[in-house]
Amino acid sequence: MKITVVGAAGMVGSRVVNEAASRGHDLIAVFRKQRPATLPTGAVAVEGDACDPDHMSILFNGTDATVVATRPAPGHEYTAVITTLALLDAAASARTRILVVGGAAPLQIPGYPDRLVVDSPEFVPRQSRAIAAACAAQLDVCRAHPANWVYLSPPAVVEPGGRTGIYRRGTTTLITTADGASRISAEDLAVAVLDELENPCEDKHITVGY
Repeated sequence: MKITVVGAAGMVGSRVVNEAASRGHDLIAVFRKQRPATLPTGAVAVEGDACDPDHMSILFNGTDATVVATRPAPGHEYTAVITTLALLDAAASARTRILVVGGAAPLQIPGYPDRLVVDSPEFVPRQSRAIAAACAAQLDVCRAHPANWVYLSPPAVVEPGGRTGIYRRGTTTLITTADGASRISAEDLAVAVLDELENPCEDKHITVGY
């Protein structure tokens, strides 16, 4: 499979690149300013602006799937919607499937189907409210778009860690452990991304967690 990863220099994107390479896929690693320090053999690094749908469409042409793993800088959370819309347009033009690694904000809280994570101080501290709101809006943009998309909501906490290859998968409800924690390592999130690309499900909004 030929896969394009947008945001390849980031915490999640870099791990998606490594996971995909370990499975033998052909890769285009797209970065904007900071070129990935290291890339697995066979991966091609390409500079690109995720907000330029025409350029992105050219990069996506001929690929089987695109992974969006971009994250706006603090203070620029509003750009998440702009970037996502441009990449959905590019994917639709190139007729390629697009997987957007978004946020936990649009997920339902376990046991409270009428409440979303974005509205919960337990999972979204004050300093994270702006990006949480942006992620909720990001999913709305996907839902209104005709591209062949899937939106992957990670748990509330994603951080570097080990690759176990073990995780649970769900749809629209946050996955938590017995003690109420919601987390996954960036490495295992990458495993889930590749599992979804290799064996697509029918659900448009999915989530994973331990």
